[in-house]
Amino acid sequence: MRIWIGIFILFFVGGGVCAKDGKNTLSLFQQSCIKCHGKDGKVKGKVDLLKIRNAQDLTSDLERLQTIIEVLAAREMPPEKEPELKNEVRKAAVKELRELLHSAVSDGQGFALIPIRRMNRLQYNNAVQDLFGLKVSVFPLPEKMMRDRNGYFAKALKSKEKKMPETVTISSRPLGKSGLIEPRLAGVGPFPKDPRAEHGFDNRGDHLSLSPFLMEAFFKLSRRIVQSPNFDGRTVGIWKDFFVLPEGTQPKSVVRNRLRGFMTRAFRRPVPEEVLNRYTQHVHRQLDAGTDFTTAMREAASAVLASPRFLYLYDQPTASEKIKPLDSYDLASRISFFLWGSIPDEELLQLANKEQLSEPQVLKAQVNRMLADPKLKRFCDSFPSQWLQLDRIISSVPDKEKYPNFYYAAPDYRTTMDMMMEPLLLFETVLIENRSILEFIDSNYAYRSGRLRKWYGDKSIGKITGPVTLQFTRQPVTDRRQGGIITTAAVMTMTSGPDETKPITRGAWVASVIFNAPPEPPPANVPPLSEDKDSDKNLTLRERFAEHRENATCAGCHAKLDPLGFALENFDPVGQWRDNYENGRKVDASGVLFRKHQFKGVVEFKDAILSEKDRFTRAFAGHMLSFALGRGLDPTDAPALDQITEKTVASGYQLQTLIHEVVQSAPFVSRPRVKTASANSSKIGTKETR
Repeated sequence: MRIWIGIFILFFVGGGVCAKDGKNTLSLFQQSCIKCHGKDGKVKGKVDLLKIRNAQDLTSDLERLQTIIEVLAAREMPPEKEPELKNEVRKAAVKELRELLHSAVSDGQGFALIPIRRMNRLQYNNAVQDLFGLKVSVFPLPEKMMRDRNGYFAKALKSKEKKMPETVTISSRPLGKSGLIEPRLAGVGPFPKDPRAEHGFDNRGDHLSLSPFLMEAFFKLSRRIVQSPNFDGRTVGIWKDFFVLPEGTQPKSVVRNRLRGFMTRAFRRPVPEEVLNRYTQHVHRQLDAGTDFTTAMREAASAVLASPRFLYLYDQPTASEKIKPLDSYDLASRISFFLWGSIPDEELLQLANKEQLSEPQVLKAQVNRMLADPKLKRFCDSFPSQWLQLDRIISSVPDKEKYPNFYYAAPDYRTTMDMMMEPLLLFETVLIENRSILEFIDSNYAYRSGRLRKWYGDKSIGKITGPVTLQFTRQPVTDRRQGGIITTAAVMTMTSGPDETKPITRGAWVASVIFNAPPEPPPANVPPLSEDKDSDKNLTLRERFAEHRENATCAGCHAKLDPLGFALENFDPVGQWRDNYENGRKVDASGVLFRKHQFKGVVEFKDAILSEKDRFTRAFAGHMLSFALGRGLDPTDAPALDQITEKTVASGYQLQTLIHEVVQSAPFVSRPRVKTASANSSKIGTKETR
């Protein structure tokens, strides 16, 4: 929960800022804050400032320190009824407190432990594909929301100018026909879809446990893969080199060497000799029993796929008081699973073996290589859709009577298929062309299908394709009500109900996705908004929500969420522009962002966000770092986020620079601590700190 303390009043009253030793802060605590936080047993926000006697006490709880920094930087304190803090005082205070936090982390606090975890479903599919050189998928993956139907992604990466083509052909598995499933191994079905962490990703270590039921499923899956009818020389790239015995060769003479290379790749590090011996002996026993070479090697491959060494991801922690670099092979895996969602390739493993991968210039060169490889599409299949929470659009079902044009072709194909592609193509464009991440807020171009152009009211519609495949064309966007991600029809539709918008849902999406500051869930005793629309038919939605804003329990959150949501009220439940509600009342999209940026509509709202572009950059960096690490962030990651943000800003907000800085950051290249520094450390930018 937010620490609603008067620390910011004390800066205003005292006119000073905290020194590096914290003495000024502690003095002002005593002067101005303890009346609500400790005096006479009164402890608001569960914060007793009487217990903080020195700088060491202040840094002993990094969560508390980080929260103080966040609420000060976000202008959430002092409360609106109190005098506003001078801007120069606020900036100086944030700077000093961050230095205090940075110093605490550099003194040996270490980084949060990433739990031992299994591969998620997408990673498993990719890893098996790469291990065998499969030319088909292992099983269908609905989480891959956008399919490249004409090879545009690889062509863009290989082009000299690194530019997306003007026209791309794509399809969607979750919203398309079953016939759109890409070629895959026959008879192989996926294990259950992995849950996405709340305000996070589906690669979170704390969500990827391995139950006995799932372990059994992995055993069966490993056998089905190698026994699939089309698991043969036509689909398996290593078939000849691993499964086929050269003519005139003794079977046992090649088993060990073939297994060594295969298992080193599968286990992401040199295989221990005793482990290699067991697998080799297993194959030899089968050969002695009369099993043919190919079948015996299939059995060995199946056993490798079922091994915990293959299934589990584990970063070796350290109990040292000092931060230690990550093991070279662990670093190879971490970077590969981050950008390719799969096991490291031979080049990464070779560099790891030579202890060269951790060298900054080598690591930078490898990131550049990986960013230019078609396997980068896997990153685009995973990160942007989860960051934007686009899975929510799959369940969007606008009212058929009010929005009949939303549905087309039997059996009820929805325009959401077109909508979903627009923000994903924008992300890929910014990534491949190394453009500014600020284009996620406001861009002067977009990729749109004919149906989507018609939906937005464009004069030139062009050819309308679908439902099997969709053609999207890059076009300029001159109307700033459009462009970027926030105002896409996809976001507007998935944050609405069937027949009306949901400003609070939209506000929560903006807070979570754009500013990485998801709100707390509403209290259980808060009554729902009235559903009696007939009695409220002459009211605007803003007026209907007034009862929640007037509720003292709700006022705090609504003061933050309402401006974000109502700024988008000119977009109806399916993302089309409107000036008035159905009752004729004019839409009021005005508000104030962070208590300092006034806006009258969505264009000025975008400008307000861009006025806080460094704040957005840090929030986006938080999402990216969390995805890269496979865990939520905690206060020990704050200095790294500050550095990533600083370097990204200096580059002109380039996305690839941000990715480079994530990979070079201390949390990414360092071993986690066996025990985190703060027992109560919580997640930066997640529900736990809000």
